[in-house]
Amino acid sequence: MTLKPAIIFDCDGVLFDSREANIAYYNHLLAHFELPPLSPEDVPYVHMHTTERSIRRIFRNSPYLEAALAYRREVDSRPFIEKMAMERDLKEILQTLRLNFRLAVATNRTGSIHDVLDAFDLREFFSLVVSSLDVINPKPHPEPLLKILQAFDLEPGMAAYVGDSTVDSETAAAAGVPFVAYRNPSITTPWHAERLRVLPSLIQDLLPFSRTNPKNAP
Repeated sequence: MTLKPAIIFDCDGVLFDSREANIAYYNHLLAHFELPPLSPEDVPYVHMHTTERSIRRIFRNSPYLEAALAYRREVDSRPFIEKMAMERDLKEILQTLRLNFRLAVATNRTGSIHDVLDAFDLREFFSLVVSSLDVINPKPHPEPLLKILQAFDLEPGMAAYVGDSTVDSETAAAAGVPFVAYRNPSITTPWHAERLRVLPSLIQDLLPFSRTNPKNAP
């Protein structure tokens, strides 16, 4: 039996435009302790890293670090999920891709990723979702991608990772998985996508042995 190759997605910046949602969440944490909002330098950091690492960074010069780590467990994520914007044509593209690929998510989000997928009715498209809570070492360590490869019984060259940040690129490189940079031309990789609609044909070229039904590409 021929194994079906896989496409692994980052969440924030790929499946969703979540920049404003992330900013609102971390500003909420800061405001709770009467601290000023995120600095411009901290915004890209919290977009790419785990919640814990982000809190440790933005509270690094305050006496509230441990209190903030505890408080974040009390925060209702739903108001911030509502601020996320699903990428255009996402469901249609995922429907096309899953004809030829197994689909998964590898994200530095915590358990909120499941709330996000449920809120936007996306859970059915993904065979496996790996959050920062599911691994000992989150991205940029390769463990999230290696966990998915092992679950799918695939070699690294039989999967592609779609991400938008240098953290994603480093994760893919460490796992030996081809990397598609989404809307980030500054990342060095042979494969770039500015919109989701190019992914079916792009990844079938990237993983040529997956061309079982090329007519499915829009």
